Amino acid sequence: MKNAQDWLDKIRALPIEGNVRIMNVCGGHERSISMAGLRSALPQNIELIAGPGCPVCVCPEEDVYQAIQLALHAGVILVAFGDMLRVPVNVPKNEIRSLEQAKAAGADVRPIASPREAVKIAQENPEKNVVFFAAGFETTTAPVAAMMLEGVPDNLLLLLSGRLTWPAVAMLLDSGEPGFDALIAPGHVSTVMGPEEWLFVVERHGLPAAVAGFTPVSLLAAMYSVLRQLLEGERFLDNCYPELVRPGGNFAAQKQLAQAMQVVDSNWRGIGVIPASGYALNPEFAAHDARKRYPDFDAAGRKRAGQMPPGCDCARVVLGKIRPNECKLYGRACIPKSPIGPCMVSDEGACRIWWASGIRTNAEADA
Repeated sequence: MKNAQDWLDKIRALPIEGNVRIMNVCGGHERSISMAGLRSALPQNIELIAGPGCPVCVCPEEDVYQAIQLALHAGVILVAFGDMLRVPVNVPKNEIRSLEQAKAAGADVRPIASPREAVKIAQENPEKNVVFFAAGFETTTAPVAAMMLEGVPDNLLLLLSGRLTWPAVAMLLDSGEPGFDALIAPGHVSTVMGPEEWLFVVERHGLPAAVAGFTPVSLLAAMYSVLRQLLEGERFLDNCYPELVRPGGNFAAQKQLAQAMQVVDSNWRGIGVIPASGYALNPEFAAHDARKRYPDFDAAGRKRAGQMPPGCDCARVVLGKIRPNECKLYGRACIPKSPIGPCMVSDEGACRIWWASGIRTNAEADA
């Protein structure tokens, strides 16, 4: 079995001419790449680009705003995965800008790590409605679907902000200016949805692709695969994470998603509406839909105002158009202690990952 050094040696031995841009679309991949120092270990003409791999970063601002208003004014217990509590919305500084600030102001906001915790909180508080603000990609949304199908207490409502991963990549490729030459496909998503979801990259756009796990060995194996494909003129989808990724994916999880939810056109913060890129509850679960139970708190009117904060380049970071430290706010006004944009909040956000890996200065300042 090859180790990371073996794969690095094989990559360095490839006669690659010119620059090659390889995009990953998973926050876990970006974290592994950055923490292992793979960018500095690879030949200089190979650029690793962080793509749309952070569901917290693309969660619509109006959804976060709605969750804050429900927590403050609807008398509910608001539960959400931890990263969502610190995501700021676009309001004046003297107003409450995050669920964390709403909690400090007296709202009952609780971080959770799994859907089962939301069910438990609802069972323990039958006199109050519990709103589960559920943002995430397929791997996070599938357990939420399973929760709904298992049956939930009458007082548990869902404010769903689930997204699919592949449509954002398809949008980039269809734009004609994708900004990358090869793709490292996400391992966890492929485990659930099947690697076949990424065949369109190869078949429709003629780019090499490989599914990777989260170790440097798996990531470097995937990078070697796509680089070799470019050199040899081959195009195929390689599975470099066979330990967990199987043809077809997890059929049980896919069935649960289809039974509990439907795929709809959805807004991505700072990017806009991407067709068939999000999840909504199926009609039979309408009684548990927080948007239907609390229509007065619908924040749809904020869609125009609900983009990234002024000066924040998170949207271009998410799409791989710029590096995280090329945002003018990075390392200046925007740091993990006081984030301006969502990419500096989430552990899957490229800005937060780069900061944690030791990149603390702005590219403009370095220049």
